[in-house]
Amino acid sequence: MGYRVAIAGASGYVGGELLRLVSAHPDLEVVAVTAHGNAGQSVGALLPNLRSVAHLNFGETTSAGLSEADLVFLALPHGASPDVAAQLRSVQRVVDLGSDHRLTDPDAYARYYSGAYHPAWVYGLPELPGLRAAIAGAQRVANTGCHAVAAILALAPLIAADIAEPRDVVVVSASGTSGAGRSLLPHLLGSEVMGDVSGYQVGAHRHVPEIKQASGAMTLSMTPFLAPMARGILASVSVRPVRPTSSEQAHAVLSAAYEGEPFVHVLPLGQQPHTAATAGSNSAHLQVAVDVDSGRIIVTSAIDNLGKGAAGQAVQNANIMLGLPETAGLSIDGIAP
Repeated sequence: MGYRVAIAGASGYVGGELLRLVSAHPDLEVVAVTAHGNAGQSVGALLPNLRSVAHLNFGETTSAGLSEADLVFLALPHGASPDVAAQLRSVQRVVDLGSDHRLTDPDAYARYYSGAYHPAWVYGLPELPGLRAAIAGAQRVANTGCHAVAAILALAPLIAADIAEPRDVVVVSASGTSGAGRSLLPHLLGSEVMGDVSGYQVGAHRHVPEIKQASGAMTLSMTPFLAPMARGILASVSVRPVRPTSSEQAHAVLSAAYEGEPFVHVLPLGQQPHTAATAGSNSAHLQVAVDVDSGRIIVTSAIDNLGKGAAGQAVQNANIMLGLPETAGLSIDGIAP
C-alpha cells in the first residue's frame, strides 16, 4: 500500500482526470472522493470511463471525509478551497488546484478575482528555478492555472536570460471547453461550440497576474479563445527582444532551460506544437521563431489543459512532496489520433 490520497471535487473534469491518474499510480491509494451536487452517487455512474474505481462513492466535502488521507487534492471552485484547507490537519499535505492561493500580491488578487484574499502557498511549477526544492519541503502547494503554465514555460527562460523585454509581452491562447468546467452552460453546448471560436475574459483574464508573477513579465496583454475541442491549450507568446536575436539563439535558451526536464520538450526548429500531441499526457511542447518582419520572438506552447495544465501537474507536485519519483503515474506520451 502506498500513500493515501483524497480528491475533493472529484466529479468535475479536473477531478475526474485526477482520479484517473491517481487510480493507476503505483504509489498512491485513493481513500476518499468527494463532490457537491453529485454526493451520494457512485464513480461508475458518473464517470463510466473509470472502471478501476467504479465502486467508490462520492461523499460530502468535509474535513472528516478527507481525514484519512496523507495528501489531499482540492479540485474545487474558486473561493471554496481556503475553508476546507483550514480544517485539514497540519500533517496532511495539500495540493490546491484552485486559484485562491497562487498570488502573492493582494492588490493583483483584488483586480482579477472576487472574494477575500488568502495568503499564497508555494507555487507548483517545478520547472522554474528553485521551486522544485520549495515544493519538496512544502505542506501546502498551489497548483498552476492552465493558460498560465503554457505561457510561463514559454516566457520565463527568455526573460531570465535577458533577451526578452518584460514590459512588452503579448499572449494569445486557445483552450478546449473542458477548461470551463463541467457545468451545463448554454455557451458550452456542443451545438454552440462546434465550428466556432470566440474570445472570453478579454482585457482582464485572471491568469494575467499569475503569469507576470511567475515569469518576470511586467506588462502583459492576454487574449484567450474558446476553441472547438474538448481538451488542450495552444498559446502564442510574443515578446520584443532586448537586442536582435535569431531563432537559433532563442531556441538555445529554451533548450538549455529545460535540459533534463522530463515533461517539457523543446521541439526541433521548424516543428510546431500540436495540442493533439499532448492530449492525455503531462507534457508541454514548445517551439520558438523570430518574426522576420517585426523581429519579435514568438514562442508557441501546447499542453493538455487537464494534464500539465491541471491534474497531471498536481500529481507531479504530489510526487515531489511525497518524495516519490517525479514521473510516477504520469506519461510524456500523448494519445493519437
